[in-house]
Amino acid sequence: MVAMGMGYVAILSVDLHFPEAGSLKGKRKFVRSAKAQLQNRFGASVAEVDHHELWQRSRLTVACVAREAREAERLLDEAERYLNGQQWELGPRTREVVTLDG
Repeated sequence: MVAMGMGYVAILSVDLHFPEAGSLKGKRKFVRSAKAQLQNRFGASVAEVDHHELWQRSRLTVACVAREAREAERLLDEAERYLNGQQWELGPRTREVVTLDG
């Protein structure tokens, strides 16, 4: 049997604040943009996981997969840097890199 590496999953959960959003429709525009950019730039899977009913807040969870732990960390660093440079404000965030290797 050949040993096989399992890879790493990097997970970032971040609160976003959209001061410009005056409605749920306005908020959805920002959320769609953030999700699309994270998917296109970093190959991330992204979901809005909280604050669905609030006009100016959202929590996104971003997941990236990489072969090595340091590559997974780099993807999270770049995703966080991208989010921090946009027209919305970043709130509390958590991050974790996990592996299935036993």
